[in-house]
Amino acid sequence: MSSYDVIIIGSGPGGYVCAIRCAQLGLKTACVEGRETLGGTCLNIGCIPSKALLHSTEMLHEAQENFAKMGLMGDAPQVDWSKMQDYKAGTIEQNTKGIEFLFKKNKIDWLKGWGSIPEAGKVKVGDETHEAKNIVIATGSVPSSLPGVEIDEKRIVSSTGALSLAEIPKRMVVIGAGVIGLEMGSVYARLGSEVTVVEYLDTITPTMDGEVQKQFKKILGKQGLDFVLGAAVQDVTSGDEGCTVTYKKGDEEQTIEADIVLVSTGRKPYTDGLGLSELGVETTDKGQVGTDGHWATNVDGVYAIGDAVTGPMLAHKAEDEGMAVAERIAGKAGHVSYEVIPSVIYTHPEVASVGRTEAQLKDDGVPYKAGKFSFVGNGRAKANFAADGFVKILAHEKTDRILGAHIIGPMAGDLIHEICVAMEFGAAAEDLALTCHAHPTYSEAVREAALACGDGPIHS
Repeated sequence: MSSYDVIIIGSGPGGYVCAIRCAQLGLKTACVEGRETLGGTCLNIGCIPSKALLHSTEMLHEAQENFAKMGLMGDAPQVDWSKMQDYKAGTIEQNTKGIEFLFKKNKIDWLKGWGSIPEAGKVKVGDETHEAKNIVIATGSVPSSLPGVEIDEKRIVSSTGALSLAEIPKRMVVIGAGVIGLEMGSVYARLGSEVTVVEYLDTITPTMDGEVQKQFKKILGKQGLDFVLGAAVQDVTSGDEGCTVTYKKGDEEQTIEADIVLVSTGRKPYTDGLGLSELGVETTDKGQVGTDGHWATNVDGVYAIGDAVTGPMLAHKAEDEGMAVAERIAGKAGHVSYEVIPSVIYTHPEVASVGRTEAQLKDDGVPYKAGKFSFVGNGRAKANFAADGFVKILAHEKTDRILGAHIIGPMAGDLIHEICVAMEFGAAAEDLALTCHAHPTYSEAVREAALACGDGPIHS
């Protein structure tokens, strides 16, 4: 029986970051992982492979749509789906091997197998039981489905199956207009699939800023995605010739035929097999592990982070919690600033947000002002055929302190972090407006939006 200061169950972004931070803090650490590779859902069947496909298909789009405009003449490239899958697999391997290297570098033991907690202070992996002063549950999440819709990962697929289809479908129906659905829908639309997105609500990306939603839907529509909003899916059937999606819009029931149906209706915590109920660990009615304000469960020495607990199911949120709980275990003051966790959709253009939306500020009665700047006024964006979208900054009406920001446009997922840092320091919009930004860069649009919170932008 091996003994550790900390055993983390799960090697996704929350788990492996927690393990590395624990080791850095001098704690004897092990990490339990049943997959053949480290990195969890994110690196193996989530964030990383999906971004590989998004990148490759974005390059295809550039070649098809913009190369000739720039004087780059010649036939547009042809898609070799098998090679694109090889590229994706290579990207996964580089990242997962990288985590394995970091484990060796930091002297972290990889306990290979699926873990359970038979009692406080013990973790069972296969036939072996290990002792641990502290246990961190970082088991992540799995795709959720709709009642009566059976995912077979062949014709009716989750995000996992959508990453590795045998061939590019002629027709695809995406159920759910959230992040995963729109990203994967974009991939296959660029590859030539007819993509229809069916969404229960009347808007796409329901938690996003209202103006962003409208602009985003318009842009995706131009890229070939069709939307059926306010539609409740009743049934999905699969046969040799394809699938039929039945939905109700108002009082009328309608159907759509497709070769592949992607069910992207969210994710749910994955805690099966851990033995939490037998251990007495409290869980919520949504299946999340219950924790206090410091990621501790009601059982001494047992913690939980990431998708297994409440909050946004984002890899970087899990990473922050992983570092914070490691510091708590080591006797330090671990902290996560939940008000400053960015969210990004990696379509083209990208969509990013942080902090509050206008709707939230209105509901809470917070006096605010909005500064907005369109990428049409940004020289770099116009040169790069990337002028769709805008930057919006929300600041307190009286103090000018930044309360939130919403970006749809080129490199939005990178631009948002300037605003995140500003919010962490309690900066005012004027602070951003008075900061020199290099020209010509996309980031100038952020400065212009900050100027719009005051006397007004320069280039609009």
